Amino acid sequence: MTTDPPVRCHVVTGKGGTGKTTVAAALALALAAGGRHTLLVETEGRQGIAQLFDTPPLPYEERRVAVARGGGEVKALAIDLDEALLEYLELFYSMKRAGRALRRMGAIDFATTIAPGLRDVLLTGKIKEAVTRKVDGRRVYDAVVVDAPPTGRITRFLNVTDEVAGLARSGPIKAQSDGVMAVLRSPQTAVHLVTLLEEMPVQETADAIAELTATGLPVGSVLVNMATEPLLPAASLARAAEGRLTAAELAPALAAGGLPDDPAVAAGLAEEAVEHARRWQSQDALRGRVAELGRPVTELPLVTGPVDLGALQELASRLEVLR
Repeated sequence: MTTDPPVRCHVVTGKGGTGKTTVAAALALALAAGGRHTLLVETEGRQGIAQLFDTPPLPYEERRVAVARGGGEVKALAIDLDEALLEYLELFYSMKRAGRALRRMGAIDFATTIAPGLRDVLLTGKIKEAVTRKVDGRRVYDAVVVDAPPTGRITRFLNVTDEVAGLARSGPIKAQSDGVMAVLRSPQTAVHLVTLLEEMPVQETADAIAELTATGLPVGSVLVNMATEPLLPAASLARAAEGRLTAAELAPALAAGGLPDDPAVAAGLAEEAVEHARRWQSQDALRGRVAELGRPVTELPLVTGPVDLGALQELASRLEVLR
């Protein structure tokens, strides 16, 4: 008899530019490996998932976008705010037809503008429904992966209890937000943070971990994306970082490689080696700061070519530790 995995709702966030959508897609593939079923949810309306999997823009329905290793399946859903509100009105108020009339009048846009917390209640409510959905007593999805808003907004997005406090103190909205928080604050949820080995992304990651922890939201792993390997041996790396690697030292290597013994070329290579070594040294120091955050860390390699399904599968193999 199979049991549910301990974490079923994987929320992926990160500073803009860290590649969080790519990491979320790779994680969905990793969690689907071995015949499992995963739902990948997009919350920001950018159709980034469709672009990654080279499919037409996703409608507001769950569609298969990939087959994972071992016959697993990844479905994707781009949450449409209007449709989510119509579902909500039908479920709690039996107002499906009236809701469509409100959308034609522009009232839905108006409502989510004057009450921005309602937007997050609808989005997280749809996520919670997917996580808890059962058919004939069985979970529909083994895992749900959320391509969530960036770190600067993640705590507010997930902490719908505070958002709803200004909207309703009782009734269906309050009940739904309480149900959402029961899932998001439980051990079946983990918020993973994507970062780069750069000062600002690491700092935003540290700030987001502190905010999430203070709010009682469960923090998962830190996922270091686009990690690179040093191009020089350790001894040469240290000397280059100190500026002690000279053009004269590189000349024999150029000659051995059949390249012209040009002092200008050797000087240019030496300068690049020093820059590379110092950048690596800086990144290594940031690795220490990431480790000090006290969360499990997984490094993902820099994808040098196009991010296609093959590249996503390679990243997924590194993320299977999160299963």
